[in-house]
Amino acid sequence: MATTEERLHKLIHDNLDVPATESLDTNLNFASAGVPSAQVVAFAKLVADEFGISVTPEDFAGLNNVGDLVNHINANAA
Repeated sequence: MATTEERLHKLIHDNLDVPATESLDTNLNFASAGVPSAQVVAFAKLVADEFGISVTPEDFAGLNNVGDLVNHINANAA
């Protein structure tokens, strides 16, 4: 089974307007990368559905980068 990082990497590059990379950039900040807030809201729902967790746009506001999101997912996944 794919790791959290691999699954999140695919979600990011399939759904957000960020440059494609070979591996997950855990330092990526959605706001700094210019991802519109509407995309962040939609992406929060995708992450919640993919990982079976509750993650809100407010949760995203408290996360500094993708690495923080990976930690949030791992801490809250069943």
